[in-house]
Amino acid sequence: MIAAAPKAELHLHLEGSIQPSTVCALTARHGLRLTEAEVRSRYVYRNFNEFIEAFKWVTSYLRDPEDFALITKDLGEYLLTQNVVYAEVTLSVGVMLLRKQQPEAIFAAILRAAEPFQAGGLRLKWIFDAARQFGAAEAMRVVDAARSCASKEIVAFGIGGDELSVPSSEFRAVYDAAASLGLHRLIHAGEIGGPEKIREAVELLGCERIGHGIAAIHDVALMDVLTERRIPLEVCPTSNFRTGALDTQLRRRNTTIADHPLPRLVRHGVPVVLSTDDPAMFHTILEYEYGVAHLLGLKPSELTQIVANGHDFAFSPTRG
Repeated sequence: MIAAAPKAELHLHLEGSIQPSTVCALTARHGLRLTEAEVRSRYVYRNFNEFIEAFKWVTSYLRDPEDFALITKDLGEYLLTQNVVYAEVTLSVGVMLLRKQQPEAIFAAILRAAEPFQAGGLRLKWIFDAARQFGAAEAMRVVDAARSCASKEIVAFGIGGDELSVPSSEFRAVYDAAASLGLHRLIHAGEIGGPEKIREAVELLGCERIGHGIAAIHDVALMDVLTERRIPLEVCPTSNFRTGALDTQLRRRNTTIADHPLPRLVRHGVPVVLSTDDPAMFHTILEYEYGVAHLLGLKPSELTQIVANGHDFAFSPTRG
């Protein structure tokens, strides 16, 4: 039933969706020959920092707008296999700027590549994302890039990266600037950081959804706030397991995905949406994430509600 349901995916990084075969195609464009086995060996991590290094490595082969168009096409084809009818896709614009690329040209190529999917019933919207560790000034440049692109297809501004690096308070003006453009507010918080990072995101930055947010299990009052204000967590179980975030939050080594706190969050009343985060890099698909949720003990009615949440908490209407 869930597999056939029209779904929305709200926490999905374009750059993390690059399959090994596509990495090989990209590297060949730029004069380097890699095998798929070599790429797969890079897509293995023991902790969050190793994942970040792999992300930096794979994105280093995204060098011109046509490269981004290629991976957009691949992502659209993958989403159709998952019966996804709507997705909000995160773009690492902060990384583009760091590499002195032109987000406007890249985004134009992405929109062209997305057009056939839009016509075919898969609606794609975009989130411009900054890297927290680059600081507030660089994050403001991401907001400026969104302003320059001036597209209604951009629905939100977010911050990812190392949530333990720069204090949340330093980004208040950045989020206010994003909101002045009509962009919704997102952030990765409570993935490897504590529940205070989630509370800061809500109280200081006005964030409307939280990426990951599994640290909320350590603070019942915070879970109450998320429940009462209907602020959803974008939960990505396989990602949390493969990056070691689950070990970090459960404060022990060698956890398994069966230890994930998703049921505790759901049964407390916290709104949850399920996502893949970086599907290729974490060797997952959206259908598998729902399978994990089922194995964790969620009832069919709870899974159905999570599917509905994906539509209800989207920043653009997902139906009609």
